[in-house]
Amino acid sequence: MEHVILGLLMIQSQTLYELHQSFTRGISLFYSASYGSLQTALKKLLDKERVACEELVENGRLKKVYHVLPQGREEFFRWMQGETPGHKLEVAALSKLFFLGHVEHALDKRSIVAEIMDKLEQELAGLEQMERELVGGEVPERYRDIFRYQLLTLNYGLGAHRYARDWFGRLREEL
Repeated sequence: MEHVILGLLMIQSQTLYELHQSFTRGISLFYSASYGSLQTALKKLLDKERVACEELVENGRLKKVYHVLPQGREEFFRWMQGETPGHKLEVAALSKLFFLGHVEHALDKRSIVAEIMDKLEQELAGLEQMERELVGGEVPERYRDIFRYQLLTLNYGLGAHRYARDWFGRLREEL
C-alpha cells in the first residue's frame, strides 16, 4: 500500500481524505483501503522519511497535506522496477500498470511489463502443474461434487492468468 500511496502523491499532494477518495475513484477496482490502513501506511512513510506533512488551517480547520520527498520517489521507482511478488499477483501487477505513466522511458515501461509477464508465466506454470496432478486422479464418490467445484475454481484461475498474460503481452508489443 505504501508504494501505491507514493504513486498517488507523485501525481499531487493530498490529504488523508483525498487519498481515500483517490482509492475510491479508481484504484478500488483492484485495491481497497480503509482510512485506518491509509493512516498506518502514511505514518510508516513519514517515519521512513518518504513523505512529509504540511499542516494548514483552511476555513478554521486543521488540514494535513502529504507530499512525496525525493527518497519516496526513489523508493517508488525501485518498487516499479523490482520483482513483482507472486502472492496477490493481480493486485501487484495492476498497481504497477496503474502507475506506469510515472515511468519516463518506453524501454523501462516495456521492461516492467515483461517482468510482470514472466511472473504470470511462472504462476501459470504452477497452476497447470496442479491441474495435471489433479485431473485423472481417482476421487471417492462422496467427494466428487466438492472436487468438481474446486477444479472449476482452478480452471477459473488458469483462465484469468492466461488472459492477463495475453493482455500484458499485447501491451508489451505496443510499447
